[in-house]
Amino acid sequence: MKNPVAVGLVVLWACLGGYHSMHAQNPIVQTLYTADPAPLVHDGTLYVYSSHDEHTDSNFFTMHDWHLFSTKDLVNWTAHGVVASLGDLKWMDRDNGAWAPHCIERNGKFYLYVPIHGEGIGVLVADSPFGPFKDPLGRRFIQSANIWDDIDPTVLIDDDGQAYLYWGNPKLMYVRLNDDMISYDTSVGDQGIVYVGMTSEAFGERAEKSEKYTTNYEEGPWLWKGNGQYYLFFAAGGIPEVIAYSTGPTATGPWSYGGVVMGRHPGLSFTNHSGVVDFEGRTLFFYHNETLPGGGGFNRSVCVEELSFNPDGSVVPLIPTADGIREAIGSMSPYSRVEAETMAWSEGVKLAPDGRPGVYVTDLDDGDYIQLRNVAFAQGARRFEVQASATERTGGSIEIRIDGRDGELLGVCEIKSTGTAGEWGLHSCPVRGVEGIHDLYLVFKGENSALFAIDWWRFDSEG
Repeated sequence: MKNPVAVGLVVLWACLGGYHSMHAQNPIVQTLYTADPAPLVHDGTLYVYSSHDEHTDSNFFTMHDWHLFSTKDLVNWTAHGVVASLGDLKWMDRDNGAWAPHCIERNGKFYLYVPIHGEGIGVLVADSPFGPFKDPLGRRFIQSANIWDDIDPTVLIDDDGQAYLYWGNPKLMYVRLNDDMISYDTSVGDQGIVYVGMTSEAFGERAEKSEKYTTNYEEGPWLWKGNGQYYLFFAAGGIPEVIAYSTGPTATGPWSYGGVVMGRHPGLSFTNHSGVVDFEGRTLFFYHNETLPGGGGFNRSVCVEELSFNPDGSVVPLIPTADGIREAIGSMSPYSRVEAETMAWSEGVKLAPDGRPGVYVTDLDDGDYIQLRNVAFAQGARRFEVQASATERTGGSIEIRIDGRDGELLGVCEIKSTGTAGEWGLHSCPVRGVEGIHDLYLVFKGENSALFAIDWWRFDSEG
């Protein structure tokens, strides 16, 4: 059955009267619903961990696992699939409620803090950002009096090495993490938990009447340091939410209310959740909206904008855009293996797990496509090859185009049967010599539905 998100995208862009996806970057993932973005920079790569809204007609959140995406250029994103799920936490028996995560690296280990609705906050540890993540405690991490309040963890390691974990709805709390990152200092606060004073001066408990919302703290804190001070971004105002922020001279305050970062705008869901990170000289602001077809308050999608500051360190308010990040950092090479699940934009594409950490592209119908931006062909490509899977009843072709879905045709790669589903084969074709930097489009063609699946592709400069 065709992915309803993918089907809706085709309808959406047709209804927009030909508005071409080469102008769109948000949401950054079009193949599934994602929410609660948690960015992490490691070894020159930007990773974003997210929660995952299952596509349902439920009137509440249906969330079973956490996903990972990465980029080096801010425009082409690679999906890495599920990195952790509720089944990795053996101390609880819920099959729903995998809410907003946060991952941080310390001393070569990656710590994934995960809230489970009604069960509190757990912690998982891995040797790689991709996992596998394991539960080192076998129990709930935060030992609080009311686990229903324990959601939305955010972690910061301060310049002196002290790590802090904030969380909470409707109260805001924090602990001082120990160096092992899986325990905390119980000598402060209430057995280690410090409750933050929720004054109007600290968290803006006043009405922004012109915008018809309030700005008091609600949930979704994100702790970040920049411009010589500490910022605490948070979802504010109840339902619907806005993103506001406070600043402080230390990681524990005292906090002073700063204002609204992102107010109410068309396309935003009734919740919002921010994540802020510096990457290659830019400060990036991640959030989620409901603009994918079928989207809504329980079917959300991660987006990104560049965040700016005034000379005094105050945040310049943001208006969410469809463009997102238009200027890439550098370019991507097509001459080494590129995972098929790497894309700047797509229509009609669905992903499936490949039995190892990662995914592949599947469920391709006639006219579906993948776009990649800023592809550097240098002195010219001569051949295209792709690892694909097709059965005797399926198959089709890939049109290789540049600078538009209907742009210049470089070649056509026929995808023939490789046997049964799941059997992979290498397919190739010559391409017209192309030089310079272009947007690349892989357009899928064929008479049947679910034409074939692709795992990876690359170009060769020799014929």
